[in-house]
Amino acid sequence: MREAVDHVEVFPAPANVDLVRFTTDELASMCPVTRQPDLSHVVIEYQPLEWCVESKSLKLYLWNFRDRAVFAEALAAEIAGEIMETAKPRKVIVTLTQRPRGGIEVQTVASLGH
Repeated sequence: MREAVDHVEVFPAPANVDLVRFTTDELASMCPVTRQPDLSHVVIEYQPLEWCVESKSLKLYLWNFRDRAVFAEALAAEIAGEIMETAKPRKVIVTLTQRPRGGIEVQTVASLGH
């Protein structure tokens, strides 16, 4: 098994690709208040220009958050920032839905670009 990575990898975007969407239920982080695990569903959508995100590197990048204490809002923003900085798409939207704990589900949307 490979280790978590700090950044995603990219490859040249094929012609005529308007939207790329990744979804996973395997995003784990820790609550910064209780230090208990938070499990989230995340949807990452971006409109590529020159580069596409390689999916295996994205999985390894998301593993980075397993032992990090981070609020859902900051996590969505950080993922969006990584995609924007590395792949340089026209636009990226990250929708993160944290599974309920204490009866409350948190959904946050972070977007960059236009």
